[in-house]
Amino acid sequence: MQDFSPRITALRSRLAEAEGYLRVGELRARRPQLETELGRPDLWDDQDSAQALQREFAELSDDLDLYEGLRSRVDDVDTLAELAREEGDESLEPEIEAELESLAAEFDRLELRALFTGEYDDRDAIVEINSGAGGVDAQDWAEMLLRMYVRWAERSSMDLEIESLNEGTEAGISSATFLLKGRNAYGLMRSEHGVHRLVRISPFDNNARRQTSFASVKVTPWIDDVDDEVEIDDKDLRIDVYRSSGAGGQHVNVTDSAVRITHLPTGIVTSCQNERSQHQNKDRAMKILKAKLLELERRKRADKLAEITGEGAAVDFGSQDRNYVLQPYQQVKDLRSGVELTNPDAVLDGELDALMEGYLQWVRAGSPAVG
Repeated sequence: MQDFSPRITALRSRLAEAEGYLRVGELRARRPQLETELGRPDLWDDQDSAQALQREFAELSDDLDLYEGLRSRVDDVDTLAELAREEGDESLEPEIEAELESLAAEFDRLELRALFTGEYDDRDAIVEINSGAGGVDAQDWAEMLLRMYVRWAERSSMDLEIESLNEGTEAGISSATFLLKGRNAYGLMRSEHGVHRLVRISPFDNNARRQTSFASVKVTPWIDDVDDEVEIDDKDLRIDVYRSSGAGGQHVNVTDSAVRITHLPTGIVTSCQNERSQHQNKDRAMKILKAKLLELERRKRADKLAEITGEGAAVDFGSQDRNYVLQPYQQVKDLRSGVELTNPDAVLDGELDALMEGYLQWVRAGSPAVG
């Protein structure tokens, strides 16, 4: 009769670790408080607050249910293994083996949660894509990246809302900004911050030559409550209203009320064209601007700390990148984490989880996070 006890002991150890990084004790204490708040008759007087409470309660309940479910399954397989051992019943071994493998895979997925160590990892994310060197190929590449993130968001059951989109001169897009909503959206998307390089046979070259194209991806945590932390003087703003250049349809509304805001002291530009009115577009663009200004201050503080401590780790947007090679061989390689994949088509179709997890493991191992 096979001895399953070492594997069961290992699972119990992983369960104990999960109790820590899921903060099970805190969640149990928080649940009755949330239930009381959600039961208030005036709850929906403030819709934003009500939605935030509902989201917190749903995530809390999911975590507790997941933990309790895993604990129950570990107890059950332990009992079954003990019963099989006492009775010498080898016919139960395949069932025990299958459940142990299933539990190990479940813990592998769960332990990704332990990698979210950043201050804003649990927030939504503002993502900006800009085409770089490479002409029309780069603009096509920027659109390919946007499609990649749309497909990944669909696979991950996340909400992706395009805020602004500027078409390229001949094909593709010159830039796009979208808001990604979902659990740990920023924690996952910060792996994408940097320069993305594509090597392929250009579909725009009549001689079918190999072309290298670049696009940058900037990721900022979405922070709703920034009004108290960021003050903006109206005279520092230039606000332009224009007609959106998107094709409309699923993601972008074509209207005459698109708004672009330029923060003159920093040169930061934000825009929104997806809301129904000019006022709503301006409000959303201002929120994005404030989030970016807050992130800029955070980066300045990080740079100053690195200076003081002697760490040569100033934020450098161009030094953090990923290569996508379609010709002469097939490879996607993240130059920070070292993760290499040999199916770029799958990656470009939204299979980003291995790259995102590799980045988080790299950060956890002690490398400085960018984004």
